[in-house]
Amino acid sequence: MSRGSPQMRSFAKRLITCEADESHSNNNHAPDVLNVCEKLRPQLATLMGNAGFRALVSRSLALASAEVPWLRAVQVKPDGSLEGLEEIHTQLSSDARFVGRVALLAQLLGLMVAFIGENLTLRLVREAWPKALLNDLDLQEGTINEKTN
Repeated sequence: MSRGSPQMRSFAKRLITCEADESHSNNNHAPDVLNVCEKLRPQLATLMGNAGFRALVSRSLALASAEVPWLRAVQVKPDGSLEGLEEIHTQLSSDARFVGRVALLAQLLGLMVAFIGENLTLRLVREAWPKALLNDLDLQEGTINEKTN
């Protein structure tokens, strides 16, 4: 399974949309993926330490950069935060920014599932977004799938 599978992309889109809704209600206009990564930081740093968090974000960025070239301008700082998105933000269309954010977050979520498992990944996501609607996510055979009715 690709770490950026369609299921992970769907999961990433859902979290980015949830964070965007929350950011708009707080009058915060920071790029959504920054908020999402930062919101997961406390849970992941507790689980794997700051160095582990940085390594996970670095690997996610490397994988996402292979499919979205503009992400190569983004760097992971020693504390695990991302830099460079703000500068590039004004040079890209909103669609291009969204594609990059989804690719990066999908890779991060895919790596989380690979390293800590689906159940713990979902638990950490639910801790970060207690209001997010994730009840229709179905964990089956090593992938996260949305239930279809």
